[in-house]
Amino acid sequence: MELILLGLFYVLFPAVIIYLCEKVPFLEKMGPVVLAYIIGFTLGNIKFLPEGSESIQSLVATLTIPLAIPLLLFSVDVKKWTKVAGKAMISMVIAIAAVVTVVIVGNAWFSGHIANVWKVSGMLIGVYTGGTPNLAAIKTALNVDSNVYIIVHTYDTLLSTVYIIFFITIARKLFLAILPEFHFTNGNGTERTEPDQIEDVHSYAGMFARGKFLPLMKAFLVSIGIFAVAGGLSLLVSPNSSMAVAILTITTLGIAFSLVPSINKIDKTFQLGMYLILIFCLDVASMANIHRIAGTSPDLFFFVFLAIFGSLLLHVLISSFFKIDADTVIITSTAMICSPPFVPVVASALKNKEIIVTGLTTGVIGYAIGNYLGIFLAYLLR
Repeated sequence: MELILLGLFYVLFPAVIIYLCEKVPFLEKMGPVVLAYIIGFTLGNIKFLPEGSESIQSLVATLTIPLAIPLLLFSVDVKKWTKVAGKAMISMVIAIAAVVTVVIVGNAWFSGHIANVWKVSGMLIGVYTGGTPNLAAIKTALNVDSNVYIIVHTYDTLLSTVYIIFFITIARKLFLAILPEFHFTNGNGTERTEPDQIEDVHSYAGMFARGKFLPLMKAFLVSIGIFAVAGGLSLLVSPNSSMAVAILTITTLGIAFSLVPSINKIDKTFQLGMYLILIFCLDVASMANIHRIAGTSPDLFFFVFLAIFGSLLLHVLISSFFKIDADTVIITSTAMICSPPFVPVVASALKNKEIIVTGLTTGVIGYAIGNYLGIFLAYLLR
């Protein structure tokens, strides 16, 4: 019964968060995503969660993201992505190179302080060019000790939460000191300096109004269908490739349906997708249990910290020479460090829907190469 109530809490409490953000000016400035992270992290560390909550947390994370991504893509103008694709790919290459460089430096730095540091290096390269599925796959491939894997995964979850909060709050303002601004485009190709959908992105009002609810349910059913197709296809490949295949299929079909006028014009699909993302944020933040990492070696913590924030610093510095805009750097870094599920979260915080496809595309490429890159470089560093 407690687990059922926990599942209902994850599903329904984001509505409370949205309501609070609409009514309290301070919380409105903070934003629902940040508030969801703070509440989730707090609940995960005050013994609020019942025993066995991991099963519910895993189920929520598994269901929300595949359903959210198509809904977020249905309203996106895909044609605009071609105008930033080149810069996005350059930024992705820089991000991967930055992760590899920093981890190699960290491998030498922590050699002698961390047992089998080359295995840890392989996992970090895999997870920060791909995602958690790559971390788990490389753990198996390199026969990493389970305790080391759990500690690295916990540090990753904790520091990635800090990383995301940084990105959705002050990162853009800081990066604009050395990076150019993103140029939004109109349908005729002319540039504009501000997005024309800021209020729409953050407005949940009217989602259940007559005339909007039934079309939204139609979009939701299409999203479920996409999820089912992706899940079926992922079963046809090896477990190491299943996540990449699933995300690639979901992204491709989401983009395809965005080209269908009757789907693309459905109002509030982005908001429904963002509601699912809020569920995901609340859920994943509650997984970061600070008590689990108490008393463990600080060297692993600092290695993970260096891999995340050291590579970010290098990514930004190199991107400045290529004149890559701040939003593109942020979204490609998000796709690499935190994986595609976090792309819509950051894109929404940046009030920029145009970069969602950019982030998802580069993130899927990261999923595809993460295992190969991590395992190859681990044995090279050995």
